[in-house]
Amino acid sequence: MSTSAARILVIDDDAVFADVLARSLQRRGQVALAANSLAGALAGGAEFGPTHIVLDLKLGADDGLLALPELLARWPQARVLLLTGYASIATAVAAIKRGAHDYLAKPADAAQVLRALGLADADAGAEATAPDRPLAWNRVAWEHIQRVLQEQGGNVAATARALGMHRRTLQRILRKHAPTA
Repeated sequence: MSTSAARILVIDDDAVFADVLARSLQRRGQVALAANSLAGALAGGAEFGPTHIVLDLKLGADDGLLALPELLARWPQARVLLLTGYASIATAVAAIKRGAHDYLAKPADAAQVLRALGLADADAGAEATAPDRPLAWNRVAWEHIQRVLQEQGGNVAATARALGMHRRTLQRILRKHAPTA
C-alpha cells in the first residue's frame, strides 16, 4: 500500500461521475483531477503530472482504447485503469495489450478503483465472491458475441454470419448493456 498520495487523473465524459469519483478519491487521501474529454485531460494533466489514470472506454467522440498509447507516451510512469460500462473479455484483453494495467466494469466505487490501481490492500474491503460460481448463460453468450465481433473487426454483418444469426437480431443484442452476472 502506498504511503504518499497518488496523483490520479480521472477521464470520463460523464462529468458528474468523474467529479464524484475524484472527490471520493480525495476523501481517501489521494490527489485527484477530473477531466471530461481527452483534450481536457491532456491540457489539465500537463501541469498535474498524474501517477495514475482512470480512463473511460467511451469518451464521447473519443475512444479510450485508442487514447491509451498517447496517454502512456505522455506519462510513461502512470498506471492506467480502464473503466467501462460496456465490459467484455475482448475489450479487457485489448486494453491490457494497449498498455492498461487493469480493467474494471462500472459501477465501481472508489475503494475498488484504489485496489485496481494498487493503492490499497487487495483484501481490504473486498466483497466476498464465490470463485467456483460459473458465469450465467447470458453473460457467457455476451462474452462470446463480443469476442467474435472483435475477431470480425467490428463488422456486425460478418459477426452475424459467423454466429449464424440475423444481422438485426445481433444489432438488438448489441444495443443492450452487458449482463451483470
